[in-house]
Amino acid sequence: MMNWYGNSGGQSWIAMSLMMMGWVALLGVAVWAIARFTRTEHHLSRPVEPPRTILDRRFASGELTADQYAAARRALEGHPTSAPPA
Repeated sequence: MMNWYGNSGGQSWIAMSLMMMGWVALLGVAVWAIARFTRTEHHLSRPVEPPRTILDRRFASGELTADQYAAARRALEGHPTSAPPA
């Protein structure tokens, strides 16, 4: 009764395993392709300006006075903005 369809049973598990691995591989390729082609590229965004460039641009546009620019520039370069207390 066990061999109604003529299968000996020894080879069928190999075929089923190969078929299952094929479906898993196909599904994996599909997920990879969807993820690859739908992700947004971050390198297309506007590059980050260095702080010195931003400071120069703000001074040139008149947002900062000469004193504010000098103090901010000293702070960016790592110099103290005011004299330490004596």
